[in-house]
Amino acid sequence: MAAPRMSTDDEIDALDRVCQRLAGFEDDLSLEWLDGYMTALLAGPRRIARDEWLPRLGQGVFGRAYGDPEDAAPALAAIDARYEVLAQQLDPDQILDDPDVLRLAPLMIELTDEDKQRLVAEGHVQQDQLHLLEQTGEVWAIGFIEATRDYPDDWPPQDMETEDGQLFDECLTRIVSLTMEAEELKEVFEDLYDGEELNRDELVNEALYAAQDLRLYWLDHAPKPAPRRVEALPGRNDLCPCGSGKKFKKCHGAQMQ
Repeated sequence: MAAPRMSTDDEIDALDRVCQRLAGFEDDLSLEWLDGYMTALLAGPRRIARDEWLPRLGQGVFGRAYGDPEDAAPALAAIDARYEVLAQQLDPDQILDDPDVLRLAPLMIELTDEDKQRLVAEGHVQQDQLHLLEQTGEVWAIGFIEATRDYPDDWPPQDMETEDGQLFDECLTRIVSLTMEAEELKEVFEDLYDGEELNRDELVNEALYAAQDLRLYWLDHAPKPAPRRVEALPGRNDLCPCGSGKKFKKCHGAQMQ
């Protein structure tokens, strides 16, 4: 099994610069959020092309931030580079080779205790507000869930009466758990882990495995396309709907004989 490709430091820095610029137009957009968003786009039943999802992102934020095509080119290259890395990390054949291997390497901001105390010392946050800071993986998970909401046809509700439907729900819960407060997490620990409490690193790993599991889930459960509706043709002796005044068989219907 080939080791998954990782983004280089230069690639991450380039994408971070793009996200900082986009954040000037859309406050909630960040490197971690975008990474979670793109992960969901690639963990779903189909690979959504950049030309489809990027114009919709943040109500067209990319177009507002990068109006000049020449200016946009390196930004698109940075997005494409990370998107391709994530696609390789979520390659279903590679995951199936060894499902116990964690291939997904997310871009998550992790604040150490020293980082938090530095923020307090520099006056960015009060000591009694430290608990309000985002925890590791929280913003990533928010981005992931936002993508599932932006593409509801790709992420339809599953039948919770079935074992597969319950598995799907558990995977999403493991991801959403990164956004939960302590009281909510107690219920998750009880429901999914028989009451065992997981630390933050373990919760993050569970969420990443859930994303990989969802990629595999959709291999067998992809939403079926809506049936194509074909309107009935006029009768041969009816007037042609084009308005010519001729009978259908003497007008457009002649092409079908």
